[in-house]
Amino acid sequence: MKKIIIALVAVFAVALSADAQKFGHVDTQSIMQSLPELTKVNGELQAIAQQYDNDIKAMQEELQRKAEEYEKNKATMSATAQQEQEKTLQDMYTKIQQTAQQNQQEFQKQQAEKMQPIQQKIVTAIQNVGKAGQYTYIFEQGAALYIGTGSKDVTSEVKAEINKLK
Repeated sequence: MKKIIIALVAVFAVALSADAQKFGHVDTQSIMQSLPELTKVNGELQAIAQQYDNDIKAMQEELQRKAEEYEKNKATMSATAQQEQEKTLQDMYTKIQQTAQQNQQEFQKQQAEKMQPIQQKIVTAIQNVGKAGQYTYIFEQGAALYIGTGSKDVTSEVKAEINKLK
């Protein structure tokens, strides 16, 4: 009898704690897309990417020009000169590959740096909404496999909170 009462009390306590929990979900992508800062950052990132592309394109054009020049003059060159020219062309090709890889790494670094304040702003707003609304959890809408009727969409509240943070 004592075990049954303890079990009933435990079930009752779990039921009460489940009722006290409050869940929300948020669409951070729509929030991010609505921020004017994102447009500015995207513009800056596009300019950086374009500059990197232009640099690589110029290097490729130089390699192409030198390769064509080599092919045209190859018949009149000594074997040593041919080997030197081929090594130069290979070195140029390797440098293009290394530069492209370095540019990609630098672009990813700059992207992370420029996006970090925007992401932090969204996280801060979600935390503020969570605290103010006494939510137990706020989930990312796209990451949840199922969102039941007990979860409230707090996206608009987070957008309002972001406007307060400005």
